[in-house]
Amino acid sequence: MDEKKIRVAITHGDTNGIGYEQIFKTFASPEMLELCTPIIYGSPKIASYHRKALNIPGNFSIISSCNDIREGRVNMLTCFDEDVKVDFGTFNPDAQKAGVKALERALADFQNNGFDVLVTAPLNKKESLFPGNAAFLQKKIGNSGQPLTILVGDGMRLALVTEDIAFKDIAEKISTENIVEKAVLLNKSLKRDFRIFSPRIAILALNPNGDGKEESEIIFPAIAKLESEGIQAFGPFVANEFFGNNKQEAFDAVLAMYHDQGITPFKTLSANNSYVLTTGLPVVHTAPDCDPSYAIAGKNEADESKLRQAIYAAIDIFRNRIHFDEPFANPLPKLYHEKRDESEKVRFSIPKKHENSIKEKL
Repeated sequence: MDEKKIRVAITHGDTNGIGYEQIFKTFASPEMLELCTPIIYGSPKIASYHRKALNIPGNFSIISSCNDIREGRVNMLTCFDEDVKVDFGTFNPDAQKAGVKALERALADFQNNGFDVLVTAPLNKKESLFPGNAAFLQKKIGNSGQPLTILVGDGMRLALVTEDIAFKDIAEKISTENIVEKAVLLNKSLKRDFRIFSPRIAILALNPNGDGKEESEIIFPAIAKLESEGIQAFGPFVANEFFGNNKQEAFDAVLAMYHDQGITPFKTLSANNSYVLTTGLPVVHTAPDCDPSYAIAGKNEADESKLRQAIYAAIDIFRNRIHFDEPFANPLPKLYHEKRDESEKVRFSIPKKHENSIKEKL
């Protein structure tokens, strides 16, 4: 594989948040430019304002297209010309729109092979202007499949069956089909993105004691279906016992039924250097596991480690996918056509005596 520097597109996020501070602090380390070639999708005017207000170093080269990218430099690609007022620490529709415009420009450039991976600085998904990374990316560049958001930190990987929905609607949104779909996507990501040969996935229960109708009629059948498809799925585990006894350490990923069931223990156990991966898309997309952090925006207090970890992860996942996909790129053609006949069934069938012994063991 060509070991050229990975081209990392980074969108500036909400311009009243901590995005530019994280970006400048991340690339203040010279080794980052030895690792990758960054393209910041944003505004030179806004970037300069942040740099001056924060009194931090942040040199960049202004470019107008991906054709002008220079290695060894922080490339600032101008996404819009309008003046956007920066008011640190407050939500403003114009600041949010500026972040969305940068993301839209980046996705358009990806369609033209402008960069290799995408890392997004925080946007406020609670506002109607932005539905969240997974939904937005799916709408703009998604294929027929569905994306899956995976939180990663301190060796823990977590995905959700249901995400941002009201608590009263959770039970009716959980189905065997939904659990299987999310677990299949998660299993594929563990193999392709993280190079885990035989992943082990823990499935959490919905009810406190794990003995409700949803477990017996929905979750257990989902686990059985996954096992029949060769996926190592275990559970359902009661959440408080599972995390309270650190059982997550025995698994490669956890699939929780709803937001608070998974996010709360994840934030508690994986607070440092965590990031978000949106898998199931044509582009490798990661993001720091944080919001615009209005409370500390403009105060030079933001920690850039989560953005740096998101960049590291995007680069690793990009390379992992190449290694994973290479063996399937040029399969050998079949040299002859096998004639099927009933004798094959006899040849590979399990002897009746042996079949009965297997059933007794089960």
